[in-house]
Amino acid sequence: MKKNYYLFNPGRLSRKDNTLKFVAVDENGTEQKPRYLPVEGVSDLYVFGALDANSALYNFLGQRQIAVHFFDYYENYTGSFMPRDYLLAGKVQIEQTRAYLQKKRRLSIAKAFIEGASFNMLKNLQYYQTRQRDLEAEIDTIQSLRMQIDKSADVSALMGIEGNIRQVYYQAFDTILKDFSMPGRSKRPPKDEINALISFGNMMCYTGCLRAIHHTQLNPTISFLHEPGMRRYSLALDLAEIFKPILVDRVIFKLINKQMIKEKDFDKQLNGCLLKDSGKKIFIQAYEQRLSETIQHRTLKKKVSYGHLIKLECYKLIKDILGEQSYKPFKIWW
Repeated sequence: MKKNYYLFNPGRLSRKDNTLKFVAVDENGTEQKPRYLPVEGVSDLYVFGALDANSALYNFLGQRQIAVHFFDYYENYTGSFMPRDYLLAGKVQIEQTRAYLQKKRRLSIAKAFIEGASFNMLKNLQYYQTRQRDLEAEIDTIQSLRMQIDKSADVSALMGIEGNIRQVYYQAFDTILKDFSMPGRSKRPPKDEINALISFGNMMCYTGCLRAIHHTQLNPTISFLHEPGMRRYSLALDLAEIFKPILVDRVIFKLINKQMIKEKDFDKQLNGCLLKDSGKKIFIQAYEQRLSETIQHRTLKKKVSYGHLIKLECYKLIKDILGEQSYKPFKIWW
């Protein structure tokens, strides 16, 4: 089974036969021992820092359908090298565009994204409510806000409801989490440890959704909830809303409450807080483990991984776009 590989520290990446050769460089400019990655086992490369590579390498990666995702020093996602689209179908793209242009259809799909995302956030709070956390006020508020989703007349109003739900949801983190506090959501840069984990995890979820879309006939630039814009794959943002509570937030709760990640794994700067490499590696290991976990799928009647659920969500969206079946977002049922 192919895996994601994560490259830390600036360095060089080159091709050596059917192997990728990565040479990291430490803070003193000293080259580390080369690592050799067989391309047969590589699905995606995640690069944290500057990378020296040539066009021949990217041609090779493109032929092997290996994507490369880039993050800057501040853990912000900066872009991806995506292999040539190999599954795009004219009919799906035409219908996807038509669904976006028709206000009623776009709003229906956008509502489904917020319905699924808010439901999964609520499930997280209810889970911890049963574990002696006092979250009744936040649960009641979110349930009340969710009743407004179906009444929304346009996408901008819907985004406002989503923002209010998420604000209440994040307020509950201080009750759920031990040792660390979160005064409020902050980013670019994050102001505290929890915000650093949220920002880092959300970018991981976004790139995972982007990769899943790439393996379907969907166009990642045509979205329904987030406004399509220049230089971003906004459909991946739509899908990520559903999976962030399940994949990112649950990992954060686990890492903090089981003391798997600690204060020493963060770099507190004058204007923000970032994960050190040690912290990134701890989060990535837990996140990858989460993606590989399986559940018994109600419809398919078989076990599927959390990672595969994202691709299944793409297939459901395609069925809606083609007029075969209305899109129903993935919701936790346990």
